[in-house]
Amino acid sequence: MDTLTIITSAEAPYLVMYECYDTVDGVDKFCPLLVKNAIPAKLEGVDKSQAPKMSTLPASSSGKDFFIKIEGGMQQLVVLWEGRILERGRHFDLLSDSLVRVRAPRAARKMERSHIQAFTANAFGVGNDILVPLEYGKVIRDPAQLKRTDKHTQILYSLLIDRFVNGNNDNDWSIGDPSLVHPKVDYWGGDLAGVTAKIKDGYFSELGVNTIWLSPITQNPYDAWGYVPDPGTKFSGYHGYWPIFATRIDTRFGTDEELNELLAEAHSVNMNVILDYVSNHMHIESPTLKAHPDWTTPSYTPDGRKNRELWDEFRLTTWFDDHIPSLDLEREEICSQLSDTALFWMQNYDFDGYRHDATKHIPEGYWRLLTRKLLDSLPGKSLYQIGETYGSLSLISLYVKPGMLDGQFDFNVYDTYIWATTRTEGSFEGLAGCIEANLGVYGHHNLMGYISGNHDRPRYISLASGDVKHDEDQKLAGWKRDIVVSDTMAYRKLAMLHALNFTLPGVPCIYYGDEYGQPGANDPDNRRWMEFEGYSSHEQQVADEVKELTHLRRSSMPLMYGDYFQLQAENDIFAYMRSYMGEAVITFLNKSAESREISVTLPFGLAYNGSSAVNVTLEPYSYLIIKTNK
Repeated sequence: MDTLTIITSAEAPYLVMYECYDTVDGVDKFCPLLVKNAIPAKLEGVDKSQAPKMSTLPASSSGKDFFIKIEGGMQQLVVLWEGRILERGRHFDLLSDSLVRVRAPRAARKMERSHIQAFTANAFGVGNDILVPLEYGKVIRDPAQLKRTDKHTQILYSLLIDRFVNGNNDNDWSIGDPSLVHPKVDYWGGDLAGVTAKIKDGYFSELGVNTIWLSPITQNPYDAWGYVPDPGTKFSGYHGYWPIFATRIDTRFGTDEELNELLAEAHSVNMNVILDYVSNHMHIESPTLKAHPDWTTPSYTPDGRKNRELWDEFRLTTWFDDHIPSLDLEREEICSQLSDTALFWMQNYDFDGYRHDATKHIPEGYWRLLTRKLLDSLPGKSLYQIGETYGSLSLISLYVKPGMLDGQFDFNVYDTYIWATTRTEGSFEGLAGCIEANLGVYGHHNLMGYISGNHDRPRYISLASGDVKHDEDQKLAGWKRDIVVSDTMAYRKLAMLHALNFTLPGVPCIYYGDEYGQPGANDPDNRRWMEFEGYSSHEQQVADEVKELTHLRRSSMPLMYGDYFQLQAENDIFAYMRSYMGEAVITFLNKSAESREISVTLPFGLAYNGSSAVNVTLEPYSYLIIKTNK
């Protein structure tokens, strides 16, 4: 589908449905489009907190219907099933100003999985949305009914293959010259066989994750590239982000047979595997670029500057380094061939999706074309696509929509949590505001990724402990000194970060080592060898809590499909609720050095121990998660 530009005004309704059609092979395919008009809510004097709030309640034992309870008043209500508008009187009834009864359409009985969505608005703005999964037309209330292909159930685990486990010594290879390449940035021997070994021994299942995100596996160069003057080293391609052959597995990581075994073993224990894929650039020694040197974007800007790392100014053309030119994917022939290359990995191996590198540096047309090819060539297959974009909400959301990506990593929430918990001027009030703003853009049932860290950032625990400073060169810090955890309170702050990620809407993501609190400065110090034993008491406590959080999330419908409501947000205190079909999970966070008493009132008539008033005491630097009775 091409880009559709809609010009609206403050007088237009908050919620507008458009009937759009996409012509595929001569057939007009109905593609309904729901547009939220945010202009009125931005007008001076409009109190957005008075926008309506919705929650769901069970209606009957048959499971064929449910109630929507509304607080705050409603002027508009749109109910959809699989993107199609449901009719009032036929599929839903307004029983009162605050109660709606929704019935699953008969067509839902023929589908193992479908979904009902609802949106509402009043004079103050658009409220939260709801999402209800159905199984053959009946409301799902038991998490045991969900499958790994239900994207809202995902818990991602991000690992760097070379630094995880060495499962096959026969493919070990390194440059092995410390005078040329510092050992920290040479190959260490991790491989696909090592990942498979950890699947087989139950590590991932015991941890509770159900989606493994593999770092790139395409063939990278055998020689050294790039240079950092301090400590004076070139780099190997151990990370996988310098593809030379985009459809070959790097021999240092494994073979076709080993990759297929990894995928089969993962699927046998109900686990997904997504592939980190690089579409933006190729290594300069790639035979593809040797044959087509004109496929790259300009090496210099129009004003004569070297077009390197100009991330925002020349977002779609800048190069990451001299040896990895960006591809000119705005040219149709290049876009077509490179999207076929990306498609190769889904067609020839049983992957469950992609993590897309450098998403914002690639034009929208590429993502539309790739997604169309995936839908056409693999009909019915559930594929999750998540991108990497640093930037504003509008830039990030540009790529998250039907026909493009399912989600992107929400670095803004991560950064705001860092600010709130490692700087005196940071607050949970700011974090709560960031979350509310993001949900307003991405939706309350988004598939964005909420991270504990990643391979391009210093470890959170090292920022929280003060061993890595905000105002220093965080890469150089890892070269110059041994980064440890000198303040053990940082482990509690890390545990709170995990608790936040596992109780927010979206997809929680653990960066390898964060499940126990591995320290590290920025790249490459944040890419240490994975440890599976010998944890300190503090590390073991974090590891145990992460396991509790993963299993709590996977056993809780409110945490996977529930609404989100902020209950309290102050400098040191944050409380919010997720609810689904009359069940609720309430999360409390305390980032202060003192115990705090917190009192909140649950909305929608929900009760904890027989009362809507909930009073708890939190220890310093701690969290508490409680569940209401069904």
